[in-house]
Amino acid sequence: MTPPTDKNPLTLLNRVFGYSAFRGRQKEVIEHVLNGGSCLVLMPTGGGKSLCYQIPSMIRYGLGLVVSPLIALMHDQVDALSQNGVAAAFYNSTLDGAQKSQIRKLAQTGELNLLYVAPETLNSPGFQSFIQDLPLSLIAVDEAHCVSQWGHDFRPDYLEVANLRKHFPETPLIALTATADPQTQKDVRERLGLSKDKVFASSFDRPNIHYQIGNKEKSKEQLLDFIRSEHLNQSGIVYVLSRTNVDETAVWLTQKGLKAMPYHAGLNADVRRENQNRFLREEGWIMVATIAFGMGIDKPNVRFVAHLNLPKSLESYYQETGRAGRDGEPASAWMAYSSSDVVKLRRMIEGSEGTDEFKKISRQKLDDMRNLCEAAQCRRQVLLAYFGEEHPGTCGNCDNCLQPTNTWDATIPAQKALSTIARTGERFGAGHLIDVLMGKETEKVTQFSHTKLSVFGVGKDLDKKQWASLFRQLVAAKVVTVDVEGYGAYKLNPQSWAVLKEGQKVFLREEAKAVGKAKQTRYTKTESGSESNAGPVDVYLFEALRALRLKLAKAQGLPPYVVFHDSALREMAARRPATLNEFAHIPGVGEAKLKRYGPAFVELLKKEN
Repeated sequence: MTPPTDKNPLTLLNRVFGYSAFRGRQKEVIEHVLNGGSCLVLMPTGGGKSLCYQIPSMIRYGLGLVVSPLIALMHDQVDALSQNGVAAAFYNSTLDGAQKSQIRKLAQTGELNLLYVAPETLNSPGFQSFIQDLPLSLIAVDEAHCVSQWGHDFRPDYLEVANLRKHFPETPLIALTATADPQTQKDVRERLGLSKDKVFASSFDRPNIHYQIGNKEKSKEQLLDFIRSEHLNQSGIVYVLSRTNVDETAVWLTQKGLKAMPYHAGLNADVRRENQNRFLREEGWIMVATIAFGMGIDKPNVRFVAHLNLPKSLESYYQETGRAGRDGEPASAWMAYSSSDVVKLRRMIEGSEGTDEFKKISRQKLDDMRNLCEAAQCRRQVLLAYFGEEHPGTCGNCDNCLQPTNTWDATIPAQKALSTIARTGERFGAGHLIDVLMGKETEKVTQFSHTKLSVFGVGKDLDKKQWASLFRQLVAAKVVTVDVEGYGAYKLNPQSWAVLKEGQKVFLREEAKAVGKAKQTRYTKTESGSESNAGPVDVYLFEALRALRLKLAKAQGLPPYVVFHDSALREMAARRPATLNEFAHIPGVGEAKLKRYGPAFVELLKKEN
């Protein structure tokens, strides 16, 4: 195997990838791995994790083996590396025997820098036999939270990585993830034998994302209002809980004039593949999906992620919303939720085959997710605190910061609600309890003779929405407990009696409005191409550059962003380089892309000058 000729990381960063400086802790990680060290790397989505193993793989002797969870992700990363002149390949079930044989030959003759493999392939006897005879420069485990049973996407096949280390004890192992709470981090380190190795943790903050969470009323109409007012003709992802709702929502959005398509495990594999490719390669599409879609999606200009149901944990929420704004430009994380979402997820937890410990931790994670939704304080503070990080002051880029929520003394209404739970026998959900409080003689209220209770009609001073909010917040504050096995019946607990009998005060936030369109953020949402680091951008020139990029990408069967990110096009439109030498100084233009694309883009820019 031929040793690398260039061992300077910064030189490679500039020559190959077209950037003049490392970001965050990239340099520290790269130097640590180059010195033979193993580590766990925690960086937010879009933070540049891939460079932390790609550059060391190009410098250290041997082949860089990358364990990656999704075939689509491997294809994208290999395409991007190839565009930059890096020798990379993937090895998975999409290849036939001849193709696999060719890749094995390239690896054995030292002609590959990086080889991407799925965990399922890694575990096959044939691949195990092949890899034993190769010198490895490093082993990289991408999306490393999949190793942990507490992670939001546990993949048992990932555990084989630990066995692989036994055969390569001197090879650096770098595990990378954007989403891991302290418990998941500990589990990942233990399972991969990294307990004594260094952890490089960057801030989990994504300041370009505007967080907005509100009550669900007419969820599809709320979603439509949000998209039309904030992100019309822009790419986005909409997450829902069930496959049926995926199909219905995609059809409904299409009928309303938007470009929407479904993605879930129940669709034919060819349909899923076609829809995913369309989303990646074309602009303005909305993918309506279950959580089966999204991990490792490299599309940088997803402008919004919307949730029509509550995610099961803050890790899931952070991972899914992190697919928006990977390019660092303004993006939105929008969610409409209701207490029924919590009940459904609790039932799923209780009905699962997990251990008691697993169910206990899953319930806590769901409680933490619900608490984010009910919080009156800065969303970013709550979200980052979950990952063990403090956010100084308010963020100015979430709904609670832009429209501060008032609190009120809800002690007396809370006592009324708790009394109603007690007097109805702790057998009913919020809907029936609210009917009793408001004095509604429904069939159910009459059937159980609840019109005769002393609490019947004592809550007419609040409307139905206010009572619904109060019950949600009492659950979030653990003043009451929801019995998922009892069809969502509300139960009293010691905290309930402290309010009822001891007069403990209850302060709640005022009822939030139903979530709809976002408010203006400190990240100005402007027309695409209107600004860059180099100054104002001509929108028409930017669109002309996008059209050229699309043409070049289609000719190669690539997603447009693999050719250049939007940020690079904005820099071109602002700087208007007239020569190849000037074009070479655009961020993201390395030697290979300068040679491949420079002439065409410079020619276009000259015509537009």
